[in-house]
Amino acid sequence: MSDIADRAESLVRHDDQGGFPAQQQEPPGLTSRMDPTPDHGEETYVGHGKLEGRRAFITGGDSGIGRAVAIAYAREGADVAIGYLPSEQSDAEDTAEWVENAGGTAVLVPGDLVERQTCMRAVADAVRGLGGLDILVNNAGYHWDRGPEGLEGLQPEHVERVMRTNLHAVLWLCQAALPHLAPGSSIINTTSIQAYDPSPALLDYAATKAALNNLTVNLAASLGPKGIRVNAVAPGPIWTPLQPATRDSKKIETFGADTPLGRAGQPGEVAPAYVFLASPADASYVSGTVLGVTGGGAVF
Repeated sequence: MSDIADRAESLVRHDDQGGFPAQQQEPPGLTSRMDPTPDHGEETYVGHGKLEGRRAFITGGDSGIGRAVAIAYAREGADVAIGYLPSEQSDAEDTAEWVENAGGTAVLVPGDLVERQTCMRAVADAVRGLGGLDILVNNAGYHWDRGPEGLEGLQPEHVERVMRTNLHAVLWLCQAALPHLAPGSSIINTTSIQAYDPSPALLDYAATKAALNNLTVNLAASLGPKGIRVNAVAPGPIWTPLQPATRDSKKIETFGADTPLGRAGQPGEVAPAYVFLASPADASYVSGTVLGVTGGGAVF
């Protein structure tokens, strides 16, 4: 097995339940308070210059999958703008340090993307800081899984944030980024296994991820003539701050145990998919694709 896979295996419980120690945070959650700390590929990801000279804006780039992608992109030669909520400042600064240690430029872009104007400003700030834009990774996401399952448990404030963060923001970010994207540029959306195998407790979240799958294919058709590729990554259960911040602590104890591989994934195991899709050499003819990183869950 690879170093990252060995590390991922070492972080899960080995008592036939999978998962992690019971724990809970208030949203949006912080990496430093997680037990165990997720593996973002800090000690394992090795770059090969696949994104040399590229400029990427990653929303939700402070932690979890976003941090892993930021580290991987920097080690592949890219400069990275990191989008994050203001309350995640410490995580964002840690990620920026990893980017800079890899020799890349890191640009911090705080803001809550639930409003269109914030999305427009965030892209403008990223472009200004990076000197342009080649890759947009729409990774910021939100769900809520602490109440009764299904339709009866939906709360207006959570549904509103889920829809605005997961779907509305992607539309506005793509709209704002488009004037800056040249032929050869790439948009990558983060969807989810929930788009294919939805959980009743994540009814609204799953709906937004299914919509993102549709949007990805639609944008690929729309932007293909401009030479812009649009793809998505559909992760399965991944150990990120979103989990203890939005799930009941008891659900953390078995988180990911129901996958065919029997465990949750680590953010560092997802990042290579984003590198592949962003690479103008490796994925030059790949567009309109949803790439699953699910631990064996089907994405068709």
